[in-house]
Amino acid sequence: MRLRNKPWADDFMKENNHIVVQDPFSVRGKWKQLYEKQQNPLHLEIGTGKGGFISGMGKQHPELNFVGVEIVKSVIVGALKKVIDAEVSNVRLVNENAKDLRELFSENEIDHVYLNFSDPWPKNRHEKRRLTFSTFLEQYEEILIPNGELTLKTDNRGFFEYSLISFSNYGMTLEDVSLDLHADEDPLNVATEYEEKFKAKGQPIYRCRARFSS
Repeated sequence: MRLRNKPWADDFMKENNHIVVQDPFSVRGKWKQLYEKQQNPLHLEIGTGKGGFISGMGKQHPELNFVGVEIVKSVIVGALKKVIDAEVSNVRLVNENAKDLRELFSENEIDHVYLNFSDPWPKNRHEKRRLTFSTFLEQYEEILIPNGELTLKTDNRGFFEYSLISFSNYGMTLEDVSLDLHADEDPLNVATEYEEKFKAKGQPIYRCRARFSS
């Protein structure tokens, strides 16, 4: 689906530069300084989308700080609106194509990574684009604290199974695996917009939490 251009997006993000970081590469290694409670752990969502997850997590967990990276400008302004409406001060957003997260974050700067409904890239020739491919896992491991965690949610069974194998081959420890998240009725789960849509259709949501070994 083609996304509509929003000519007001740039001005809206600049007006809210306390939430949307205007030059994120310049704060590499200093992210915690952007938050009121600098001592809080820093959690990263890759592919923030419309912001339902990160704004909900920010509200549910005032003891944590969150940063969301989203490449699509017309999408991230929706996330910005949700963060503003949620009245949370512990969420920051980044509108960048972060091909290598190590350019944005320094070693051991992140405490937890979330991958929510990432593009599954189902064709074999696109395997290296999957966000759970080994080269991406290398990035996460470097920016995460030692023994840092990653949480994956998806509606795509094939991508989920691929990711479990990828995590295991990389030497990660699978700590929590759910083949039907909503049937498990986790009271702490914060749903994304995609998740709500799939749930309404009765589609199972897969989730796993994995820990790096170093």
